[in-house]
Amino acid sequence: MTEPIWQSPPSPVNQILDAPAPPTVLLSPNQQWLVELEQPLLCSIAEMAEPQIPLGGFLLNPRTNAPSRYNQYHSIKVRAVCSETFNNIALPENPRISFLKWAPNSEKLAFTITQANGLELWVLELATGYTKRLTEPILNAAYGTPHRWLSNDTLVCKFIPNERGEPPIKSSVPTGPVIEENLGKKTPSRTYTNLLESPHDESLFEYYISSSLNKVTLDGKSTQIISSCLIDEAHPSPDGNFILLTTLHRPFSYQLPASYFPKRAEILDKNGKLIREIEDLPLADNLSIKFDAVRPGKRRISWRCDRACTLSWVEALDEGDPSLCVNYRDALFELEPPFNGEPRRLWQSEYRFQHIAWGREDVALVWEKWFDTRKQRVWCINPQQHETSPQLLFERSFEDKYNDPGVPLYIDGNHNRNVIRFTEDGTGIYLNGRGASPVGVYPFVDKFDLATKQTKRLWQCQNPYFEVVVDILDSEAKTLITRRQSQTEPPNYYLKQEHSQAVLLTNYKDPAPQMAQLQKELVKYKRADGVNLSATLYLPPNYEVSRDGTLPMLFWVYPEEFKDREFAGQITTATNTFSRPMRDSVLFLLTQGYAILSGPTMPIIGEGDIEPNDTYVEQLIAGAQAAVDYVVKRKIADPSRIGIGGHSYGAFTTVNLLAHTDLFKVGIAKSGAYNRTLTPFGFQGEQRNYWEAVNTYNNMSPFTHANKVKAPLLLIHGEKDSNSGTYPLQTERLYEALKGLGATVRYVVLPHEDHSYRSREAVGHVLWEMINWCNRYLKY
Repeated sequence: MTEPIWQSPPSPVNQILDAPAPPTVLLSPNQQWLVELEQPLLCSIAEMAEPQIPLGGFLLNPRTNAPSRYNQYHSIKVRAVCSETFNNIALPENPRISFLKWAPNSEKLAFTITQANGLELWVLELATGYTKRLTEPILNAAYGTPHRWLSNDTLVCKFIPNERGEPPIKSSVPTGPVIEENLGKKTPSRTYTNLLESPHDESLFEYYISSSLNKVTLDGKSTQIISSCLIDEAHPSPDGNFILLTTLHRPFSYQLPASYFPKRAEILDKNGKLIREIEDLPLADNLSIKFDAVRPGKRRISWRCDRACTLSWVEALDEGDPSLCVNYRDALFELEPPFNGEPRRLWQSEYRFQHIAWGREDVALVWEKWFDTRKQRVWCINPQQHETSPQLLFERSFEDKYNDPGVPLYIDGNHNRNVIRFTEDGTGIYLNGRGASPVGVYPFVDKFDLATKQTKRLWQCQNPYFEVVVDILDSEAKTLITRRQSQTEPPNYYLKQEHSQAVLLTNYKDPAPQMAQLQKELVKYKRADGVNLSATLYLPPNYEVSRDGTLPMLFWVYPEEFKDREFAGQITTATNTFSRPMRDSVLFLLTQGYAILSGPTMPIIGEGDIEPNDTYVEQLIAGAQAAVDYVVKRKIADPSRIGIGGHSYGAFTTVNLLAHTDLFKVGIAKSGAYNRTLTPFGFQGEQRNYWEAVNTYNNMSPFTHANKVKAPLLLIHGEKDSNSGTYPLQTERLYEALKGLGATVRYVVLPHEDHSYRSREAVGHVLWEMINWCNRYLKY
């Protein structure tokens, strides 16, 4: 058998894949600067093949002491919001830019450049475009953020220790067996990858994660303030006088990632002197697998954004166990300098604390939610007078997208941190919402009065656009920066002022003009039991049903669980968006004469005490049948030429539908999990373990029903999939089962690829596989 080689998809897919991607745009916290970052969508397989070490749930590049996969940009351009053009910033040839951080006053931008042997720290002065390298390639980005601003002229950085030496070498001769034991303690966990597996791995973890903490000034001078330890994060206070330092320590775990390891939180002064230990959390190996389970002890430890140096945190009042019956689940605390007094309780939640937005001394907003009931509440509290009764602002099911009030808009506050933006008279706030509704998705900005709870709509996107507010630039919301697109116009940024014509801030062109005439439509239909369903229908450029007749069609699926059938039928997909395929998108098949039904809603509903997954297969079939009936009735598709595919949970769905129906003539399943006994402590929206729901786990597992799969199935999986539960063994075992049963099946393993695919070679090959498979078994 000849060795397989990378294949290339047909025209125009290759040309579209190689087209430059639109840049990423950042708005400075002070709203004065726009930064444009060029980021290739795909890297080379050579980059993916760089060395990597699995350590505590993540992959590390030992040459750079940084994650093996993270966002990297290749150029920086800058313009003032009020100017007309972007200016190129001079940098070394072919830079790999990451970890961008604004200075507190937004006048400078710190970032790293990755060299072959590590990460350098650089700084950019926005007004002049001047750049300077501040360090050699000695930053430690293995875990957490490698640098943060302490003040406008100083950063705190994690450095690779000078005395580190060479990494530990694993002996080729074992000194004994690897032993794990559990002495009667319940320690369930979901399924993770890239974990520690041996004492040698523990030594490697300590070797690569250990950092010293140094202050670095803009002249490049470095001063060590903390000697080598396992630094998680170092967060300076808003005034720069203190540092919240979190570190990891033993004992480590072979079943859990590093985020569950013992963690110590301390307050230091800006020179590294210990002020107070705030918490020392033990290994979190006994948490419930329910979604509202949290770590006991102080968590969410952070600085208040509206104060110079006040610490806040949350503590569970139910031991972090959602199965316990208590009146209050969480409490919010604060601790003021000099940090030697008792913390002050600001608020208690009946549900699980979710988020806080700081505003000013007398206003903060807090969110709480409870997964079992899908309930969410938003409260307004007075941190200055905690005895004042909190005011309930919003209460709804978080499944209910139509009544989502939006989230507050923020402003750079007195201490150069994001705080809630208030109306000019201080009585209200601005809410930025997505705007899902029965007629479509139309983002909005509302003014909300905190006292009367009355809402006034200030702005809303209108047809034919999908436009979102990036930020408002004044206290009356009359000047906005928006990002606007339509089905025919690519996304661009605009400056909009009341009674004035919008000013174009960027002018990005269509990266795939070959797709300019594609047709996109939101379609609606019903399940047999009356549940409203919808999907986005894509048709090839210039297609006419009366002239061209039916097309081969591929469904691309991903189901969701719901507790309320009313919310399951809501329209949440925006149709006025600019749709162009990228990476390994199924939309590329439009160029080859296929129709695509993208995201047909397949809600799995369990109302009251009934769990959604207990009738998963039945509801899945009903949703698929309704979608097939719809496209056949429209005479767009021929029932003998409809296929199905999906990624991750969509792949799981694909194989289930091939096993339980004859609706689909071909299947494509990418990076899926197919045997739920291999994820026995929960998956997706399932909170029960295998032994609590044996029938559900077995019935939902397509592996159990592999003998029923008759349609040709293409299986694709990344060799280094790190997503919880979808390790490559899942696809390997399904392939072996189908092969043994005589099915028509093809199994493609992508070297070095993760859960999603990033290399140009692998993405091109995946598209070739998909097109070839459909041409072979579906098109004719």
